[in-house]
Amino acid sequence: MRYLLLICDDPTGEPYDAAHDDAGAWVGHLQATGSYVLGDRVRPEDDAVSVRVRGGQSTTTAGPVTRGSERLAGFDVIDAADLDSAVAAAAAHPMARFGAVEVRPVWPMG
Repeated sequence: MRYLLLICDDPTGEPYDAAHDDAGAWVGHLQATGSYVLGDRVRPEDDAVSVRVRGGQSTTTAGPVTRGSERLAGFDVIDAADLDSAVAAAAAHPMARFGAVEVRPVWPMG
């Protein structure tokens, strides 16, 4: 099953230490096991545009849909046998220590 991992900045996390942020090794491990699908960083929330359609009219707003102390920094999509396996993979991500990783099962269309 596929899982979306939302990689977030979180001010309550450990102080950032670039020496312990080896996301490349994390990706490499998952690639070696055939579990890694895709992922990337995302631009800061100041570059976001939110789109809504109400009454047939499209409107855009500068910025993210929601604002809070945690900010979306990236995403990964992985294949995992079950939620526990996906959570274990998320816990091994460097940003689980410096930020937070939200794990969501992908709900396929159709």
